[in-house]
Amino acid sequence: MNAPVLVLKDSLKRESGTKVHHGNIQASKAVADIIRTTLGPRSMLKMLLDAGGGIVVTNDGNAILRELDVAHPAAKSMIELSRTQDEEVGDGTTSVIVLAGEMLHVAEAFIEKSYHPTVICRGATVLGLVKSCIGTKFTSQFGDLIADLAIDATTTVGVDLGQGLREVDIKKYIKVEKVPGGQLEDSKVLKGVMFNKDVVAPGKMKRKIVNPRIILLDCPLEYKKGENQTNAELVREEDWEVLLKLEEEYIENICVQILKFKPDLVITEKGLSDLACHYFSKAGVSAIRRLRKTDNNRIAKACGAVIVNRPDELQESDVGTGAGLFEVKKIGDDFFAFVVDCKEPKACTVLLRGPSKDLLNEVERNLQDAMSVSRNIIKNPKLVPGGGATELTVSATLKQKSATIEGIEKWPYEAAAIAFEAIPRTLAQNCGVNVIRTMTALQGKIWDAYNVKAQTFKTAIEAACMLLRIDDIVSGIKKKQAPGAGPSKPTIETEGDADNEQILPD
Repeated sequence: MNAPVLVLKDSLKRESGTKVHHGNIQASKAVADIIRTTLGPRSMLKMLLDAGGGIVVTNDGNAILRELDVAHPAAKSMIELSRTQDEEVGDGTTSVIVLAGEMLHVAEAFIEKSYHPTVICRGATVLGLVKSCIGTKFTSQFGDLIADLAIDATTTVGVDLGQGLREVDIKKYIKVEKVPGGQLEDSKVLKGVMFNKDVVAPGKMKRKIVNPRIILLDCPLEYKKGENQTNAELVREEDWEVLLKLEEEYIENICVQILKFKPDLVITEKGLSDLACHYFSKAGVSAIRRLRKTDNNRIAKACGAVIVNRPDELQESDVGTGAGLFEVKKIGDDFFAFVVDCKEPKACTVLLRGPSKDLLNEVERNLQDAMSVSRNIIKNPKLVPGGGATELTVSATLKQKSATIEGIEKWPYEAAAIAFEAIPRTLAQNCGVNVIRTMTALQGKIWDAYNVKAQTFKTAIEAACMLLRIDDIVSGIKKKQAPGAGPSKPTIETEGDADNEQILPD
């Protein structure tokens, strides 16, 4: 007689064995199928309804997966792969999902034949082979506008670390400013920065200054307010005048400390009082207040200024003199301040123009990918054949390797080789060409970044192995009970009733 199997229902749901493997594989394949048609240059677009009720039209794999609401743990793990790929190298977010899904698909046949998952995983450790069969050629022939913008921006903010190393911080020092209107061809990389601000007193302060001396502050240019509610009791009327005079003298003292350095432009992240505005305008100095910290950092990098938090600590070396022009322009309904024509800017703004916000949002997503690729090339100047050529080379190498291995471990090598063919096959299908003929004649006419390919292969293979090694899914989420029902209790069922599970033979 079969021994009873304990199944904790309601309070703890548990699935195990081959059923879990098939469930994980099917969930992963479903995620891969959603974005499969978005792979490649001639891919299809997806229209998404986001959480806020807005519509997003894109073919960016990571952007699509971010909007998915899935419950299956394996599907969530697949979506996390795309996010990891985007953070690490910024490209290949669709390829890594398609490849991981195909790896699991070819592994399903071995699961059905009762192969142990660890045997399959040992046969799929191909990262060492990947490094031995991809090229190191480099090319810089980028023709389209997005690529030109990306290369211009990343080379502008690149910093030499010595010993031939360069660091490119895209998030901190490259700002993408989307301004609806005009043509896409009007987009450009500024030799400096722009931000959505106007001077404090437009009628009294200059909106255009050539070769400005710029002082950056992160302190308020107004009288300090009490942190808590402050009460002052005054007995005489003269005391009120004294109190006002003290405030005015405090503001005047701060302004004098700043004006002795003869600035043309003063920018602060905090507030600026009317009295300080009066002193600055009287001295012919333009001022901007309440600027974002990130924008202030970019201005400092662009014009060579140092952000100061106490005016009495100002030095001549803190004044930024690297900018060639400060100008405020009205674009559409908004005023934008430009600090441009900088001598050696280490921060920049990419100004994107286009007919609609939806188009600009999609262009920005493509630009972010392009800048990530450009950064990867600057940091690690190696390229490999793209368009599926690298994947086919890895596939051929795996097939050769399988011929040298005896026993059951040779079959996962051949299965992994088939899985790598999913990328060129999907690219050919999305382009509408003859798949077999194209894959046979595939040559390295397109180029991809080396570390993007390496990261894609590594992430996909490791994720597939991890999901294959899972034989239990335990959920601690309680099911909703009917009103008035008592607490649920664990129930004992026989093995035959336990979700009709298939038990693998020993």
